[in-house]
Amino acid sequence: MNRPLTPNDMSSFWMPFTPNRDFAADPRLVVAADGMHYTSSDGRQIIDGAAGLWCVNAGHNSPRIVEAVKKQVSTLDYAPHFNFGTPQAYELSARLAALFPAGLEHVFFTNSGSESVDTALKIALHYHRMRGDAARTRLIGRERGYHGVGFGGISVGGMVKNRMHFGTMLAGVDHIRHTHDPERNAFSRGCPEHGAEFADDLIRLAELHDPSTIAAVIVEPMAGSTGVLLPPKGYLQRLREICDRYGILLIFDEVITAYGRLGKASAAEKFGVTPDIITTAKGLTNGTIPMGAVMVSEKIYDSAMENADAPIELFHGYTYSAHPIATAAALATLETYREDQLFERADALAPVWEDLVHGLKGLPHVKDLRNLGLVAAIELESREGAVGARATEAMKAAWAKGLMVRVTGDTIALSPPLIVTEAQIAEIFDILSGILRDLA
Repeated sequence: MNRPLTPNDMSSFWMPFTPNRDFAADPRLVVAADGMHYTSSDGRQIIDGAAGLWCVNAGHNSPRIVEAVKKQVSTLDYAPHFNFGTPQAYELSARLAALFPAGLEHVFFTNSGSESVDTALKIALHYHRMRGDAARTRLIGRERGYHGVGFGGISVGGMVKNRMHFGTMLAGVDHIRHTHDPERNAFSRGCPEHGAEFADDLIRLAELHDPSTIAAVIVEPMAGSTGVLLPPKGYLQRLREICDRYGILLIFDEVITAYGRLGKASAAEKFGVTPDIITTAKGLTNGTIPMGAVMVSEKIYDSAMENADAPIELFHGYTYSAHPIATAAALATLETYREDQLFERADALAPVWEDLVHGLKGLPHVKDLRNLGLVAAIELESREGAVGARATEAMKAAWAKGLMVRVTGDTIALSPPLIVTEAQIAEIFDILSGILRDLA
């Protein structure tokens, strides 16, 4: 039976990753956005300190992207890419191949980071099977890793709450240890000095399971959703060396780090380490339209083409792979990054950002500070028996003072659009420092 809608009824929408009952009691609603700001439902301007959810790198209502989407909707609203194609999909693929490290020259399009991860895992398994190495079925993730919410992603992911309610997940998955070492690395500026040896945990798993059974290792170069955990110096290089030694594919989950967040097109470029596969999404379209892209190495693509056992080389894909409107948004987004030199801008602002992040040291309850590029984490001491309560209170206080931030546990995560100015960075940290001084 249909029931009448009430104007302020908030029960129909089951919100993702949100305490729904708490939110309904004190909602934070946005009705518009432009540049660095959201407009709240009560008419206030709210600084976007999180680029939405790590995705609005070029700022809101970016004119080039808006116009591209409007034009595409009225020209070609949808076309399938199963046995048909659109010119823009090939143009975008070429642009992405030129943007990422040499050798990653093929693209498989998805609709989200979660789909990008599941696609990457399937491609890795497919690669080994097509080469006659079908024993390689084991996937290795990392503790505290976040790889989306598909069953593949939560299986290789290492965040307990994302896994605990959903059964046994994929078989044949294991995890190397995380890289967080606050005893040695607290308050590091940029990547911490200690911890490259943590990559050797992959050797332990290789010896435990037999390396000939391991298909791939997937890690976030910078673990974002768990609280901005940065790779120790030399860690990613060491992981690459171990994978090469054992014939294991290396997958970088760059759903957060790609498209300028660290001052380069990718974390792979930033750290000088080229994996076999890179997953991306978020900043690909500036968050305007859902889209993801999986960058695949030449050897993987060529193997699929040369060793195919059917006319279709890979039995995988999505109804909306390379959706024309998403493709238009992505092309305009990449052009905006290039024309406005936003990657270079982020790199130039990083030292200013870093100084203000670490200016919070010594404030009440500040347990650790971490930063890289235009990303920061403010880790707070947890209240006894109430993990996350202090950071949530800070998030609500920030909203009241005109700033949107993201929290995970008791960590405040910051990642503003790359168009942010020095004055706006100063405003963000002025608001936060006042809040931290007042927190109980």
